[in-house]
Amino acid sequence: MSNMDKPNSFVVGPWQRPGRSQGLALWASRACLVFMACGASPLSAQDRFQPAASAVVLPVSVHAGGSSAASLRELDKAWRAQPRDLTAATAYARAVFILGLKEGDLRWYGSAKAAMEPWWTSTDLPAQGFFVRGLIKQGFHDFKAGLQDINQAIALEPQRAEFWSWRFALHLLLADMAAARQDASEIDKLFGPEEAQVYRAVWMYRSGQALPAVGLLKASLRLPRFQDASSQDWLGFHLGEAHRVSGQSEAAVAVWSARLKANPEAHLLRLSLADVLNQQGRHARAKTVAIAKQSTSALTDALLMQALLASRGLKEADEKRLASLMDARLKSQALRQEALIERPKLIYQITYGQDMAAGLALSQENWQLQKEPPDAVLFAQAALALGRARVAEPVVKWAEQTGYTDAQLAPLIEQLKKHPSWTSARP
Repeated sequence: MSNMDKPNSFVVGPWQRPGRSQGLALWASRACLVFMACGASPLSAQDRFQPAASAVVLPVSVHAGGSSAASLRELDKAWRAQPRDLTAATAYARAVFILGLKEGDLRWYGSAKAAMEPWWTSTDLPAQGFFVRGLIKQGFHDFKAGLQDINQAIALEPQRAEFWSWRFALHLLLADMAAARQDASEIDKLFGPEEAQVYRAVWMYRSGQALPAVGLLKASLRLPRFQDASSQDWLGFHLGEAHRVSGQSEAAVAVWSARLKANPEAHLLRLSLADVLNQQGRHARAKTVAIAKQSTSALTDALLMQALLASRGLKEADEKRLASLMDARLKSQALRQEALIERPKLIYQITYGQDMAAGLALSQENWQLQKEPPDAVLFAQAALALGRARVAEPVVKWAEQTGYTDAQLAPLIEQLKKHPSWTSARP
């Protein structure tokens, strides 16, 4: 869930430095997709836009300056010179995949797939090849195939912490809590208890134990090995999320505000903060956080959606303009046959109320692919709004099986069970 704001690249860069925790860095990146609200579920009749290799271009990005841009240009140059060289292609694919995560723009996954296309069905790859292909597959929400590739990578090189990190995240996304817990145990054996403590804390707040998770994450934040800025950002995100899940939304706001002040470019932190502020009805601050002095045309879909919700809450005149911009983006993506960034679309259809029936249908389809708390909330909201509570029974079963609950979802679950349509014939 998915955005994943930043796994490390092959070259040593801001997300992979010698001596730092590789596993935490990669869990952070995966967590961004899991919780970012920017994942894209491919519709049955659509694939995300995938450019031809000759059409792939490097982006102009406010975050791609300095040495990072230079490194990316070198990887691009090496791949173009030898597009059939697996090492060059894999390095480039991972770099542009990371760029999509960092920028909150998953369309770059198409560029990554273009680079890996000659090996898309290969069964004989090195560990890194399986791993990067697995990342791209799960980026397109082919989660089971992505997990298979990552399992292949682990079988070849079990000492790579990043491989385990992404496997843990995929198991959470698929609601395989037993497998995710086992991953945390394996991480403990292979990489030590300090690394594993973070995964255990995440597992806990995703399985109804948010308050104990808060304590573990606070302890992790104090550990010497996690004092670099990126680790602090990711631990801060999870601490804020554990607070939010436990019903301590003000503590979440405080944690995310502090980390965002330290790193204004952290898309996941910005989105999480804007979202919880909108939920609290603090729309003026939510809009300020979402836009952050940017042009609205430069916002990611997820941040644009939060700005639109805030504008509606404030009854501001620019609500119509923002809604038109969001609508135009979705129509443009559909014309390009590009799988939409689903959660912003779901929020637009359900929370904003643009098309509740379409939102419910898309929620049903999306739930078959991934099972994430924000999607559960949207699914339940749409079912209740349309008086079709029983349609959201999969959400109720998921909550019961995983133990997950939060202050937003819990009352919706109760409303579903008490709704007159719950006792009617099953859909």
